[in-house]
Amino acid sequence: MPLRILVVDDDDRTVETVSMYLSHAGFDVVTCGDGKRALDLAREQPPALIVLDLMLPGASGFEVCRELRRESAVPIIMLTARATEDDTLKGLGLGADDYLTKPFSPRELVARVHAVLRRNGATGVQRAGSIEIDRDRRTVAVDGRAIELTATEFDLLSLLVRSPGRVFSRAQLVDALREDGGDVLERTVDAHIMHLRRKLEADRAKPRYIVTVYGVGYRFDEQPADA
Repeated sequence: MPLRILVVDDDDRTVETVSMYLSHAGFDVVTCGDGKRALDLAREQPPALIVLDLMLPGASGFEVCRELRRESAVPIIMLTARATEDDTLKGLGLGADDYLTKPFSPRELVARVHAVLRRNGATGVQRAGSIEIDRDRRTVAVDGRAIELTATEFDLLSLLVRSPGRVFSRAQLVDALREDGGDVLERTVDAHIMHLRRKLEADRAKPRYIVTVYGVGYRFDEQPADA
């Protein structure tokens, strides 16, 4: 099961952006825009990590952090437009694990989420059908059997698995892999997909996971119809 992240912010655009990037990174995202509701959600279904704004109705981010620290060690990243040194020190003093100011880079936030989870012993493992991906160790297993992938193959698989059911064009895959540091050209995407199928699929002529969408590109089916 993907790790659950609770995003608490009363700005709809921020919530939408943060949710999209965290979802694409493989997390299960829950959102709310009220401090008191955030406390209820954190108690009802404890998340792996909380991304917490400071300026909130109901209860401020400082109050939420203070209350949670009385009963929980859940990792907290404060995300706020209040960028003074006093605010930063107060947030960290209340037990926040990290502090990011607005405007911010969504990719940096995702990187910080992974870093905080690693420091707190949370796993970066995602399971999709019989495939298990450990993004921290960059390892892949199928039915418990370790599979050797190249760096580009791993990045390509990881990207597809982050958004099951989404159709990626070849151009989109190239652009995303370049952002992740991959070295791939559009004309070689098909070759990488072929190699992935050879390593992951029981029958690469009838792929269960990496499906071709003719005339468009590829998608990842998390729960194949014949599974």
